[in-house]
Order: sequence, then C-alpha cells, then structure tokens
Amino acid sequence: MNIIISNASHLPIYEQIYAQIKNGIISGQLSEGDALPSIRALAKDLRISVITTKRAYDELERDGFIYTVAGKGCYVAEKNTEVIREGHLKQIEEHMRQILLLAPACRLSNQELIEMFQLIQKEE
Repeated sequence: MNIIISNASHLPIYEQIYAQIKNGIISGQLSEGDALPSIRALAKDLRISVITTKRAYDELERDGFIYTVAGKGCYVAEKNTEVIREGHLKQIEEHMRQILLLAPACRLSNQELIEMFQLIQKEE
C-alpha cells in the first residue's frame, strides 16, 4: 500500500495515515491478515516521527481495523461490518443534510425529494 502525505492538507499527518489505511481496508485493497509496514519502517519511508505513525496505528487498532502481535507487527483485522455500516450511515446522513440545505433554494417539497430519489433508484 502506498501512503501519501500532503503537507497542504488540513488534516494532521496521523489522520492522513489513518484514513488511507482505513480506506484500503474497507475497499478490500488490504485483506484480513495482511501485514502492515512496521511503525519504524513506515515512519522512515514517510520521513516522519515514529510517534506520529504509532498514533495512527493505535487509533486504527482502537477502532478495530488492525491488531498487533507483540514482537511480530500489525495486521489487518477481520472486517467489522458494524463499524463499516456505521461509517456509511454517517456519510448518508451528511449527504441528506446537504440535500436539506439545497432543497429550499429549488422550492422542492419533501414529496418531490422522495420522488426524485425513487426516479434515481429506478435508473440505477
């Protein structure tokens, strides 16, 4: 997996690492049991602090995406479908909030929004 750090990003470096590994796991690019680079090796490759890399790995482990085997390294955990589902639900809610902000400017009623959704659903 190729992790890219952007100094122009508003996200801290550990969050960029976290997000890229998490997305790799959710997308299937990283599979259950795959070994991740060691904390030291990743820090060296990215030219960042070991503490920063460790924080990203700690957060990934806390959220159930990876697990650590003492003396062996970090590995991709079994996919927790509930965590993935919650992430998707959060994204859906954010999109729905955007719809609610845009709809009044178009003078769309709730019923018209529902009809639009049903039309789009039929097209898919």
